[in-house]
Amino acid sequence: MRRPGSFLAFAGFAAGTLAAAWFGSRYSPSKGESKLWYKSLRKPAYNPPKFVFPIVWPILYALMTWSGYRIWRRESSPERSRALALWAAQLGANAAWSKLFFGEQRPDLALVDVDVMRALIGAYMESAYQIDRTAAAAFVPYLAWTTFARKLNKEIVRLNPPERRLLAA
Repeated sequence: MRRPGSFLAFAGFAAGTLAAAWFGSRYSPSKGESKLWYKSLRKPAYNPPKFVFPIVWPILYALMTWSGYRIWRRESSPERSRALALWAAQLGANAAWSKLFFGEQRPDLALVDVDVMRALIGAYMESAYQIDRTAAAAFVPYLAWTTFARKLNKEIVRLNPPERRLLAA
């Protein structure tokens, strides 16, 4: 189904996703104080090498954009509105994670955020599935990655109890 303003809508979804990515990148572990702090943390052996992240995230962000746009293109309905609200909410939780983990240096709070993010992703997928199964399926790699990120985040919290994090700061 083609809707008027489709290009502008796609650009809007892309801009929203890029804004969230930009916000998160402001707290990159490769910059300043965050770099030193992150380097000092104990991490599990399965912590991915740095080169993985700039490969994975653009793909996930592209799939998020495309999925949200596909839902937007569907006929207006309460289900569509719910799915779009969940899409926006998960994007907000996504952006908050980097600030909490790297910016605030609070992996414990980031763990709570990633749990919220995964719940929002799951709710979005469930909602989107009723409208456009392809849009829902586009979130499968994102859900898989955030599930792995949760495991990694949880292990970093375990390996770096608050008293150790205070000594590293």
